[in-house]
Amino acid sequence: MLNKEQIEEIIPQRDPFLMIDEVEEYIPGESATAYKYVDEEEWYFKGHFPGNPIMPGVLITESLAQTGAIAILSLEENKGKNALFGGIDKMKFKKMVVPGDKLKLEVKIIKQKGPIGVGEAIATVNEKLVAKGELTFAVV
Repeated sequence: MLNKEQIEEIIPQRDPFLMIDEVEEYIPGESATAYKYVDEEEWYFKGHFPGNPIMPGVLITESLAQTGAIAILSLEENKGKNALFGGIDKMKFKKMVVPGDKLKLEVKIIKQKGPIGVGEAIATVNEKLVAKGELTFAVV
């Protein structure tokens, strides 16, 4: 289990844009499972949407990308580097994420050639699918 401080040793994102709270497990270069505890005080709920707070799909996707970055940047040869978006493919959103949800984020690296790779990304709440797709990354 990695806490926020340990996560920050691997990926460069910081509050308010660090979108994962803890990492349950990870295998460097292969996979990672993380969690985001969706709090009603999140900065984006002020405008998305007043009186009906919903976590934006792009931020669910970013949470998944940061989880994938844990898997890829935890490799010894990638320490101190960054993983940038190269593409988002087949991303579908199935359920709303609201304050109080515990968002489970799972990413499996399914392809990699040099600095470019693809992760299969799945987000769930209470074992119900929230979002699923493929994220292409570039390690720089």
